[in-house]
Amino acid sequence: MKKALIIGHTGQDGTYLYDYLDKLHYQIIGISSNTYRSNFTSITSTIDITDKKAVDKLLISFEPNEIYFLAAVHQSSTDITNDEYQLFQNSYKINVLALSNFLDGITKYSKGSRLFYAASSHVYGNPPSEIQNENTPLNPNCIYGITKTTAIQLIRYFNASCNVYASVGILYNHESPLRSSKFVSKKIVESAVAIKNNKLDKLVLGNLKASIDWGYAPDYVDAAVRILQLNAPDTFVISSGKTHTVGDFVAGVFNYLQLDWKLYVTENPDLIKKTNKKTLLGDYSKLHAATNWKPSVSFSELIEIMVKAEIEKQNNE
Repeated sequence: MKKALIIGHTGQDGTYLYDYLDKLHYQIIGISSNTYRSNFTSITSTIDITDKKAVDKLLISFEPNEIYFLAAVHQSSTDITNDEYQLFQNSYKINVLALSNFLDGITKYSKGSRLFYAASSHVYGNPPSEIQNENTPLNPNCIYGITKTTAIQLIRYFNASCNVYASVGILYNHESPLRSSKFVSKKIVESAVAIKNNKLDKLVLGNLKASIDWGYAPDYVDAAVRILQLNAPDTFVISSGKTHTVGDFVAGVFNYLQLDWKLYVTENPDLIKKTNKKTLLGDYSKLHAATNWKPSVSFSELIEIMVKAEIEKQNNE
């Protein structure tokens, strides 16, 4: 029976991953900032992943076959940052230093462990090409992207110098009913259903023309698991391979609810706190060639899944 350690098990991806691996009969330990979960042993407390000794102790006792490092400090485009220095410190602490604890721990105490690191399309910044792949230069222009890029370079170092099996998934936007309300996809769905239920009058968005490579979160979890089954570690783009505008998403959601979105939606560019960036569009052909992975849910199906879940949620409130 395989054993998996999920770092960040309570987030969108971690929640889906836990259920996915549980169905595959893995023994699982999930760790987040304040909770600890397992399907095979009694858990009484969590651990601090920035504490090297605590990480080492966990690896020695559990010896996981697979480690999924999903924890991250991240902001949405509407988050306000008053202290860039503190944001960098917090981001680096989790996105890089905590990762280094696991990479070093694998080297010393759990050589059979394979690690998957969830990176982000933000590592490309404003890329020179319309479509990005694994050969596109890493050129981040935000703190999140900078720390994720540093983590990728650290993993490459441990792969080459310490013979650690650590793979990177460069994940593009991926949504689901579990998406946080601070992200635009969930904000649109929540607001539209509230409007349908006469609980809200309007929805204000920052930029309807912004184009996004949108995928379905459970698909991306499936990709991560497939990547760790390969013979050698590598870096893979995980994306839908298509872009749609925020306006397309709005129209899809409101049309599904049989509402005219133009009666309810307005734009306010001041809502966007981050610098406008180029459209990011990923090419997942390398991943498909290696694992036969491809998205299973279309853009319209993603909208339907999210809206149905939100209707049920709001009806039960």
